[in-house]
Amino acid sequence: MCGIAGIVGLSTGATSPSREALVCMASALYHRGPDEFGIYRDDRAGLAHSRLSIIDLSTGQQPMADENNTTWIVFNGEVFNYVELREELIALGHRFRTRSDTEVILHAYRAWGDAAFARMNGQWAVAIWDAVAKRLVLSRDRVGICPLHVCEYAGHLYFASEVKAIFAANPDIPRAFDPVGISQTLTFWTVAPPQGVFRGVTELEPGHVRTYENGSMRDRAYWTPSYPLPGDASSQFQGSLDDAVNEVRSALENATSLRMLRADVAVGSYLSGGLDSSLVAAMGRRFAGNRFQTFSLRFEDAEYDETEYQRLMVNGLGSEHHEVVVSRSDIANVFPEVIYHTERPVLRTAPAPLFLLSKLVRNHGVKVVLTGEGADEMFAGYDIFREGKVRRFWGRQPDSSCRPRLLERLYPYLARSPVSQQAMARQFFGRNIAAHLSPGFAHDMRWHTTSALKRLLSRDMQAAIAERDVTAELLAGLHADFSQWSSLAQDQHLEIRTLLSGYLLSSQGDRMLLGNSVEGRFPFLDSNVIALADSLPAAYKLRVLDEKHVVKRAAADVVPREIISRKKQPYRAPDALSFVAGNAPDYIDEVLSESAVRDANVFDPQAVVQLLRKCRARGSDGQFSNTDNMALVGVLSTQLLHRQFVAGRPGGSRPIEVLTDIDNSSNPVRS
Repeated sequence: MCGIAGIVGLSTGATSPSREALVCMASALYHRGPDEFGIYRDDRAGLAHSRLSIIDLSTGQQPMADENNTTWIVFNGEVFNYVELREELIALGHRFRTRSDTEVILHAYRAWGDAAFARMNGQWAVAIWDAVAKRLVLSRDRVGICPLHVCEYAGHLYFASEVKAIFAANPDIPRAFDPVGISQTLTFWTVAPPQGVFRGVTELEPGHVRTYENGSMRDRAYWTPSYPLPGDASSQFQGSLDDAVNEVRSALENATSLRMLRADVAVGSYLSGGLDSSLVAAMGRRFAGNRFQTFSLRFEDAEYDETEYQRLMVNGLGSEHHEVVVSRSDIANVFPEVIYHTERPVLRTAPAPLFLLSKLVRNHGVKVVLTGEGADEMFAGYDIFREGKVRRFWGRQPDSSCRPRLLERLYPYLARSPVSQQAMARQFFGRNIAAHLSPGFAHDMRWHTTSALKRLLSRDMQAAIAERDVTAELLAGLHADFSQWSSLAQDQHLEIRTLLSGYLLSSQGDRMLLGNSVEGRFPFLDSNVIALADSLPAAYKLRVLDEKHVVKRAAADVVPREIISRKKQPYRAPDALSFVAGNAPDYIDEVLSESAVRDANVFDPQAVVQLLRKCRARGSDGQFSNTDNMALVGVLSTQLLHRQFVAGRPGGSRPIEVLTDIDNSSNPVRS
């Protein structure tokens, strides 16, 4: 993948973007694409690109133009069905000068307009500038694998893969936290696009295409999720469970082959020891040729370590395997760099080990890795789906003493599980049980628990969010068919709408991978796999309380039984424990000092002092509550973000050599 950026005047009187601003934007995105840099500018618009060369290494330079040099594109991502689209376009009379998927997007847009994006199977953020019509088109993939931020300021539109490039382009752009973005983060664990963390900077929503033309903006969804509807047989998979197993296996094999073979560089694979990455690695091995490299995280803390299962899978694959062992101090030391890349607060340290893992990948000369991300969302793998099912079952007979016993089957991987004590579990999970038919019911527990962190906010921040109920706003904007979907489909959609896009694919995915110039590819997020998963009956995915049932059966021939049958253990890392040791880095005291917290004015200084004191007192036995864990990580990451992005000036200072330098302005610097 790459980094894209640009500046477009929103009116005919707007000044031409400067070359210096575009170079600063490309420089700020150096880590996303250190191989080549290019810029284009005319009297109205400027585009910038930092390239990570994966496909068509020799002729895929960007910004790229059509044959008339009137329509220009910058593109981040991969379109995996570009070969098939290219053949369709050739049949329509289009002629190509490169072998790149970038040129295919350009021709596809000319042929089919906005409808081109619905034909694309891949992951992308793209900007297309029509210099004749003075039209800018922005698009993002279906579930938000690739980021795209936008900001309107002083008559210009700024867009970029990362916020730091927008700030680098113009030092006059105000830099401040958006209170609604903070409120969403302290509810959903992340912002939900289009909402952003910084005031005035928003995200293009996944699955959307946006057009700026003649002083107006049009934004629409080119894709929306489609789950089975009551009485509509055409919306639901009609085969048996065995048929579904075969279809899922075939779809995943096709998705994996595309991601392995459509690259002009070697493709490796992450291997966590869980079902999803093991299945993807097993399928990837078939298409890897003689050499296949796999990469795993290990932890010094046994509670988080999955080495046993990783090595079991490696022995079966015969891969060239690499490992990185992560300690609490490793997490603490790298955390500021991690937040520089996430560009948003996080409530867990989980991105940090993944950043160290992608560094291991890059150090072994690999630019692309497969991952199992998306399987839990598409095929119902999380405990929140099982929890929702149990609580709805209980809610239909709230006085039952037997039904809440099913809660004991949840969260087996947690050392301090919320279901370990029956009386407390019934009180905790029984909250609001009468609302079991309401939208967001399954997520209400998580959102309510996370929202407790808002008690730490400063008076000014609490006042700023007092009139905004971010949960109600999210639920009010749901898909028109939401109420007709099954309960599981509703829960899946909300998980995809919030946590997958804003956190897992961003803070843990794109940002940690591209922070070390590595591209991630996600077979479970292939458009055909998504469509198939959405069409399956709920019982094929969550069979009683057996999560990802159809995927487990599809993996039976290629993944060891011990991995398939193991208790679900989601990826986690040491959180507050990483920051309270005696040898903790100095920056922790610096950014959590009363003066620093007061300057940021997001949290109350005295509340932060008490939180830090409490966590340090518990550091010897590690007995942190879930709330304190989230609170310390959330406050620390927000304070780091303030120091780096609000008080400081991120990005744009690394010197780069611009390879593609096209100036079509009336005062050309270079012709």
